[in-house]
Amino acid sequence: MKYFGFLTLVIFSFISAHSQTEKLKVESTVSKDAIKGHIYFLADDLLKGRSTGTPEAEIAASYLANTMRSYGVKPIPSSGSYLQQVILEKTSPPKRLDFIIDGKSYDNKVVIQASKIDYKGDAIYLNYGLEPDYKGKDVRDKLVFIKGGSPDAKDARGAFRLRSSKMELAKKAGALGIIELLNTKNDMWGFIDHNFNSDRLSVPSDEMKIKESPFVYLWLQDENEVYTEGLQEKKKISVSLQMDDKNRTEIVSQNVIGTVEGTDPKLKNEYIIYSAHYDHVGIGTPDENGDTIYNGARDNAVGSTTVLSMAQNLAKYPTKRSALFILFTGEEKGLLGSQYYVEHPVLPLNQMVYCFNSDNAGYNDTSIATIVGLERTTASSHIKNSAKAFGLTAIDDPAPEQGLFDRSDNVHFAKKGIPAPTYSLGFRSFDGDVTKYYHRPSDEADTLDYDYLLKFFSSYVLAGRLIANDLITPVWVVGDKYEPAGKELYKN
Repeated sequence: MKYFGFLTLVIFSFISAHSQTEKLKVESTVSKDAIKGHIYFLADDLLKGRSTGTPEAEIAASYLANTMRSYGVKPIPSSGSYLQQVILEKTSPPKRLDFIIDGKSYDNKVVIQASKIDYKGDAIYLNYGLEPDYKGKDVRDKLVFIKGGSPDAKDARGAFRLRSSKMELAKKAGALGIIELLNTKNDMWGFIDHNFNSDRLSVPSDEMKIKESPFVYLWLQDENEVYTEGLQEKKKISVSLQMDDKNRTEIVSQNVIGTVEGTDPKLKNEYIIYSAHYDHVGIGTPDENGDTIYNGARDNAVGSTTVLSMAQNLAKYPTKRSALFILFTGEEKGLLGSQYYVEHPVLPLNQMVYCFNSDNAGYNDTSIATIVGLERTTASSHIKNSAKAFGLTAIDDPAPEQGLFDRSDNVHFAKKGIPAPTYSLGFRSFDGDVTKYYHRPSDEADTLDYDYLLKFFSSYVLAGRLIANDLITPVWVVGDKYEPAGKELYKN
């Protein structure tokens, strides 16, 4: 018994000493001054909000690539470059859009689906435009008016989620298009207007090359459903809609990628991905101070700096497993950089055993780090212990109704089977100081708490090191919805 007690003490002492050594390695590379330098540069007004496809986004990509170069991080093995060219298709809004209802022009509108049309005639009101609403109604060659979302999800997010299914129902019934009325306030409408009445980007696919059948889809702002109530009472709705087709051009953006080889002869063939997106939403609607630049300090200069902190540390102190650092373009345009990457990986996806993504909206609790998907992988204990080591508590997603796991770049890796949580600034609810700065011009570098960020970055780097040095490969927990994809990818 004394022998086993002594052995337990020796093992515990070894683990404790090892953890302390790992912590010291983190503290030797992660500094408040370096954090400030990265964030202040990426969130500077001169970068105009780092919108994908702009010269300013290219400057950000160059900065990130050369920073990794300065650390000694190696480039993409096959090309010798830190930049992966990402081919995207830019769709510009129609130059002409005239819409008149019962003789009156309607101004607050955005185009969800554009197609050339010159229509004058009647329209039909169809409640929410769901399948039961079409029964007994002849909508062939007509426009249909519908309410936004569904009875259970009446907000803009609900409407966006249902747009594809509503479009298919309308097409199947022979309608020419949908006019959907959104009950939303001016601040949210300004965000919608900025996103939809500007150029949109997508990853081209073979399906997109097939000519689409003509169909139009508009959103109209209808705060408090004032207009909707009027339509419900009308037996006849006369409309006039003239719209040009959308314009498509090809643009090239960049994912920024680097590697550090692992030290273990066997485990170095496994990679941990450390990822974040570096783009933001660019220039938009002025705030109350007249500021039009959406700087994106939290979203996602912080995330980009998280990855840079990891890269600097691993370049100096490599782990057993190898590291692949990826900074994505086009996240704000629909997770495009990560979508492109998983379709064009620079290394085989089945060598990627974990994706430690970092994405942020903001924070309202500086005592925690919020990890979306914390308990969905077997690496959760490393993340929680690392947060504790730097005075933080790691918590799981406190706002599951937001669907955050599937709204960041990690989801494309999860769908392929790679365990992929997202490491975020501390929030216990998606409100307060989170929404105060989220996609707002006020998200500036000088509004951040850098004492908190030092703990946040340090705990991320320590967690990455512990995961990468663990002899046991991390996997999805049993029963997770992405576990089957993982078994297929890794053939286990």
